[in-house]
Amino acid sequence: MATSDEKKEIVEELKGPHYYRITVNGYGGEASYMRISKEAHDFWKPIGEEHGDSPLVHYIVNAEEYTAGQVNEDTEYADYNIDSIPDEAKFMHDVDDKEAAGYTWYEPKDEIEHVWGAGWDNAYVTIEKVDSDDYMSNTLEEIVDREDLSEFCSRISEETDWEVEIQDGPENGYAYAKKGEYVCQMYSAEKGTFFDGILETPGLLDLKKLKFLVDEAPNGEDTLYSIQYDGEDIDNQGGDTNGKGYYAEVWEQKW
Repeated sequence: MATSDEKKEIVEELKGPHYYRITVNGYGGEASYMRISKEAHDFWKPIGEEHGDSPLVHYIVNAEEYTAGQVNEDTEYADYNIDSIPDEAKFMHDVDDKEAAGYTWYEPKDEIEHVWGAGWDNAYVTIEKVDSDDYMSNTLEEIVDREDLSEFCSRISEETDWEVEIQDGPENGYAYAKKGEYVCQMYSAEKGTFFDGILETPGLLDLKKLKFLVDEAPNGEDTLYSIQYDGEDIDNQGGDTNGKGYYAEVWEQKW
């Protein structure tokens, strides 16, 4: 039986506030899914099949540097035997506005969905107890040390005989193009920290109250987009990632 002093120590330990830093590292990226015309799809699709995605990536990334009329002055396309890009394929530009430069890939003119986050199958979670809610707070205790995110969620569920599942999907998932529409995906692959937030709790951390919200992006990749504790979103104070490369693709939505 605990002594009076031991009980006091337990009470003091349970008293809040307590602070926990939650970080998610790994591989993922940022993607823009934009609606394009059939003519744009039919122009870029065979080029991608013959030359890979380099010509399309080049057009998208450099669109903001040129007006629609200046695009074909770029000599880079000659390397891919592209004599000229027709106006109907310049989906990053307003071709009727002769003075306007193109849009940036991360803010295109007809975006269907924008996704940023860690890939579910390539993410690792770390949870540390810290001494304050300050960004530069000091670590007091390591709770979870870089554990594979999917394995971590499975472990907690197994420990509760699957009565508690800490992975969930959103109420209204990511937006998709309609069947028969044409889509261009521009993807920036990244590596690093995708989530870095500090959680304040009145008592000690209960891992079963965590919820990792994951949804399937339009390209089919399961992506972590939010973390909750006891039903409340944890503020992501910002990621720190390094770009690993650009990728682009066009397709017709089949379903």
